[in-house]
Amino acid sequence: MKNLKEKEIRDKIIILQTEINKAKQDYFQNDNPYLSDNEYDSLVERYKKLIKKFPSMIPENDKTLGIGSTVISSFNKVEHSSPLLSLANAFSSSDVENFDESIKRFLGKDLCSDIQYAVEPKIDGLSLSLRYNKGKLILASTRGDGKIGEDVTHNAKTISEIPHHISNAPDILEVRGEVYILKSDFIKLNQSQKMQNQKVFANPRNAAAGSLRQLNSEITASRPLRFFAYSLGEISHNLVDNQKDLIVLLQKYGFKTNEEFYFCNNLRELMAVYEDFNQKREKLDYDVDGLVYKVNDFSLQKRLGARSTSPRWAIAHKFKPEESFTKILSIEIQVGRTGTLSPVAKLDPVEIGGVMVSSATLHNEDFIKGFDSSGNKIREGVDIRVGDLVSIYRAGDVIPKIKSVSLSERGKDSTPYIFPKFCPDCGSIVRKENESSIRCYAGLSCKSQVIERIKHFVSKKAFSIDGFAEKQISQLYDLGWIQSPVDIFFLKKKHGHTSDLSIKSLDNWGEKSADKLFIAIEKSKKITLDKFIFSLGIRYVGEVVSSILAKYYEEWEVFCKKMENLSLKNNLALEELLNIDGIGLKSVNELRLFFSNNESLKIIHELPKFIEIEKFQLKNIQSSISNMSIVFTGTLETMSRSEAKSIAEKMGAKVSSTISSNTDLLISGDSAGSKLKKAKEKDIKVITENEWLDLIKK
Repeated sequence: MKNLKEKEIRDKIIILQTEINKAKQDYFQNDNPYLSDNEYDSLVERYKKLIKKFPSMIPENDKTLGIGSTVISSFNKVEHSSPLLSLANAFSSSDVENFDESIKRFLGKDLCSDIQYAVEPKIDGLSLSLRYNKGKLILASTRGDGKIGEDVTHNAKTISEIPHHISNAPDILEVRGEVYILKSDFIKLNQSQKMQNQKVFANPRNAAAGSLRQLNSEITASRPLRFFAYSLGEISHNLVDNQKDLIVLLQKYGFKTNEEFYFCNNLRELMAVYEDFNQKREKLDYDVDGLVYKVNDFSLQKRLGARSTSPRWAIAHKFKPEESFTKILSIEIQVGRTGTLSPVAKLDPVEIGGVMVSSATLHNEDFIKGFDSSGNKIREGVDIRVGDLVSIYRAGDVIPKIKSVSLSERGKDSTPYIFPKFCPDCGSIVRKENESSIRCYAGLSCKSQVIERIKHFVSKKAFSIDGFAEKQISQLYDLGWIQSPVDIFFLKKKHGHTSDLSIKSLDNWGEKSADKLFIAIEKSKKITLDKFIFSLGIRYVGEVVSSILAKYYEEWEVFCKKMENLSLKNNLALEELLNIDGIGLKSVNELRLFFSNNESLKIIHELPKFIEIEKFQLKNIQSSISNMSIVFTGTLETMSRSEAKSIAEKMGAKVSSTISSNTDLLISGDSAGSKLKKAKEKDIKVITENEWLDLIKK
């Protein structure tokens, strides 16, 4: 049963990756999503919950942990002074309760105590950051991937609700908010588009995003764009102490803020506001897909800090999803980079919440047959077949998802779906092995797996080589020019302009596109350690785990040597890896397998000959515990273990879960046990909680 459960979880993760990657491109780059903003966020939230609940199953291609999407080349890139984080989502009252409890636990508060929250509608628009220098607007940038956005200053200045000058503003002021279009204005805009035989927008969000990202500012100026301000980014000095006062200040500066602003003293009041607002939201003249709850006190926000992509002090409570009926036209199998076969239902397109849906994930063979990961019946044991009329919905689970099957509409000639026994790509026999997912183990002999591996290698989170989409990779693979990541760095030498077999001579290529590719490859040769580890595509070693490993080992040579020792069953290497906080057993096992594989070793020994792997460095962190390996034990009275860990990491320390020969410092609270004893035996420095408090105050 355990293996069945692991199979279900792993398949959900893989299917979610496929859905999110497509949704990100359509949502953030093409401004033409097949998922609504609410549905997209819900999809990402389900993925985050799985990763949080099963950290050992963090996949090798963890693109969902990033924010937004990479910027398009038409606009100049802008690095945000502080990341534009996305919000975690809640889809039920229990999710909100968990959010409230998590805050109290982190802050070390009694669970019966109250936390004050500010509540604002979550506008379905496009995030925008406005930077003012001595009161003058000098930069407007989109979210992008949260770290790098697009410079849309000229376009933003055409929006009447964005001040160009602010009196009595601090020297540096960054205001963040949402660009949107009213529903009434949206109707008029589409009428105008039709009259001019131009593109009609699917919804107000698409219209707002597309309008703001016009290369011609005059087009942007002609669109009815509006702006709500709701938060600050970088600022030269503190202005207010809480979100409630911030809204008042933004209004004084000339910004429009949402009138639907609420202040709640506890969880019960939050739920009351949610129910009341849910009743009246349809009457509003702008699209809202939920409410945002923020801890009101900025000092508490600072203590709570952020996870890798979202703040701990805020959450978006989404409204309930819609569902529709449609028919399954076919069931297709997608082969992932690790060889997992993932079934997808192709649907007769149907509209759900204003968005056309044409496919739904089917998880795995068991889900199709009508069983969950534990072998229990789902959908009352009804299987899924081609031709079935099914109910499709989008919520916090896998999106879109099949809720039920209408047996009354099933034809007499209908037959059960038979999962393939051979890989639909390479024809190899597929099998289950220690997990419920069905996999093709052909490796580099399977085209789909090779293509997916190279796509991962050149992706933005890895080597970031532009001009290498799936179509181009597949084309060069079929020609035999690229069979592994190493071949990428020989492309110019073997297939440059002077070669008899040049890239520029291929279909859909030219001299300019080939030059862009060669330049991108050359630019990619300098890469940070965390991105390089991520690029290798090791199962359960995603972006977060790669960062943890890079931070701990700091240099590629050190990391590689330790992992090779791990593959030789070196106990010291194993102990050290297991002691790293945030590294699970699944990741450890996959690292061992990867560095035991001759194919993998050949690649990682060849790649460093062509690239420079930068040593991992923490940004400007200087403290008395910088780069130290520390462990907490016992009960801390003044703060939770989570907050203590967060503080230590902000000070540049490496937090481990157990004592080892690499431990530099042990912070001992009440009722300390075996860790304290072991630290004394190893002559490791031990300090009390009071000494820890003195240390962090300094």
